[in-house]
Amino acid sequence: MPTLMKLSAPKFRFSKFFLMVLVGLVISGSVSAIWTRLAESPDRAKALPSSTNPHQDVNGWPIVQAPAGNPEIWECEVAIVGGSLGGVAAAYHSMETGVRTCLIELTPMLGGQVSSQGVSAIDESLLMRKQHAFSTSWMRFKNAIAAQTALPPALAHANPSALVAHTNSCWVGTLCFPPTAGAAAAETILKEAATLAPGSRWGTEIAFKGADFNRSGDRILAIHAVRRKARNPNYLPMGRLSRELSSWYRWESDAVFVKTPIKLQPPPGKDMIVIDATDTGELIGWANIPHRLGTEGFATTGELHAVADNSDCTQAFTFPFALIVRDDKGESLKRLKQVQPGLSKQEHREDYDLGRYPMFGPSSMFNYRRIISMVRTNPFKSYPSTGDVTIVNWNKGNDWGVMSPPLIMTDWEIQASGQRQNWLGGLNLDALKEGENHALLFSEWLVEKYTTPQFPLSHLSGRGTPMPTESGLSIYPYIREGRRILGRPAYGQAQFFLREQDIRKDLSSARNFRSSVVGITHYAIDIHGCRYRNWEPSRSASSAPVGEESVRPISIPLEGLIPQKIDNLLIGGKSIAVTHIVNASTRIHVGEWSVGAAAGATAAWILRQGDPSLTPQAVVTRWFMLPRLQYHLSSQGIVLQW
Repeated sequence: MPTLMKLSAPKFRFSKFFLMVLVGLVISGSVSAIWTRLAESPDRAKALPSSTNPHQDVNGWPIVQAPAGNPEIWECEVAIVGGSLGGVAAAYHSMETGVRTCLIELTPMLGGQVSSQGVSAIDESLLMRKQHAFSTSWMRFKNAIAAQTALPPALAHANPSALVAHTNSCWVGTLCFPPTAGAAAAETILKEAATLAPGSRWGTEIAFKGADFNRSGDRILAIHAVRRKARNPNYLPMGRLSRELSSWYRWESDAVFVKTPIKLQPPPGKDMIVIDATDTGELIGWANIPHRLGTEGFATTGELHAVADNSDCTQAFTFPFALIVRDDKGESLKRLKQVQPGLSKQEHREDYDLGRYPMFGPSSMFNYRRIISMVRTNPFKSYPSTGDVTIVNWNKGNDWGVMSPPLIMTDWEIQASGQRQNWLGGLNLDALKEGENHALLFSEWLVEKYTTPQFPLSHLSGRGTPMPTESGLSIYPYIREGRRILGRPAYGQAQFFLREQDIRKDLSSARNFRSSVVGITHYAIDIHGCRYRNWEPSRSASSAPVGEESVRPISIPLEGLIPQKIDNLLIGGKSIAVTHIVNASTRIHVGEWSVGAAAGATAAWILRQGDPSLTPQAVVTRWFMLPRLQYHLSSQGIVLQW
């Protein structure tokens, strides 16, 4: 027996040594081969082109026609398309979770509604204010705005040290400010969050161009984009987007811009989740992921006030502009009179009306969105002072809801225009042009009609003004409604979407979304309507609007952010699964922020779990995961209960 023990010990030591060598060889020599095989799996390998259509892959997704050469690579685990208000919220919460995040934005300004779109006057539900039902990040963002320099460079001589908190005085809400302050605040909070997520990056003046899909057709592998840089350091956007939009999107450099292709992809061995936070649902439209556009009928949604399906009829869009109480000796009016509209000036002017509101004085149109009050008077009781500035975003003024032609391109129009192969934004340029003309002619009408010796009005434009464009119009229009996804089976629907009866107090059959809630919002059903130029029936839901007192507190379920077909995609803005009627409530500032915050925090939390099989939809189907996600959202200060 002792002899046998002596013989077995060397065998054991030899076997152990051999095993250690074998493990070492596997670790040192085979990891790359294993990773290569993993990378070539259907989940990670790029889909092959279709044998019958060179513009599509084998699963029917469009193929990006990127230029030859090596693009600039951005590595990120969360890739956000669109630096809208929702996009900023998504990036902030993703980085707060500690995940490497990338964000690209078409315009020169982050913040969407509050910056490039010129709606720099926060409009909130009175109920949410009363109950303090705002997320920590939303309050932090508003505080960051209030701390920004108030006066843009062209006006700063009047009070260089003034902050937004010193000049804020409007009655649409409690915080009105120059768009430049909104953009600066967005940069401020992103820089703050980025300290928790090394390697994160974001950029403006970058256009989305498309995506690569995996062989299974259920994941996005990469996002393609193109950055532009003006050759002239003194370049200023024209403020006539209809003339510049195509140039912003093209791959090729031109006389104005030098272009650089960019590719957003995950770091080696990592997964990536993509968030579409564009206001029109660009990625959704480009790929034709199941969605709706425009109004729906009762047969489609079961909503009491839904009239008919009409993809032409999205809510009106608006190009805001700024007016100042200042005598410029008629210079701005002279420029406005040079506008050459496609439609007659008379036809445009038929829409203009201030209704029951005076131009100046207590509770006036000027004070409604007054972004600069030089002596900070009470907007409900006072007249404006010299140097006061207001943002004009007026329903019977610069709203453009004429659907001749409609703004948002349908799937058929995208396909026919070739934008599946070369995405150029998915907007109708003629509609943009008429919207621009309508806004500039409204400014002319206001200056002509309401200027008095006591209150001389001037249209602001140019470098250093609140709307830093040549025309004085916002860089991008305020988009109230774009493409809206159709969700997956949930809450008794084969394709989930929030309906009118889910949010109206006076309608029955409201569903309870608390089990999967990821955000809350509240507002009136406020529809800015559409019409055809010849006044044929628009089939708009014109009887649907109600005040906020008739609207329930709105819970946004995770299912509303999850599109069909693509497993690593979330919605981070207005394109969530809601109807045309419900969009009129969820589209406002805090609603968009809530959706973006939920998308960013959810995407980052999923990636932090380290489970490649865990997708947004898997969080829903694995019921025990939802409480864990909601705990994470709450830990980030996202409000989930009323």
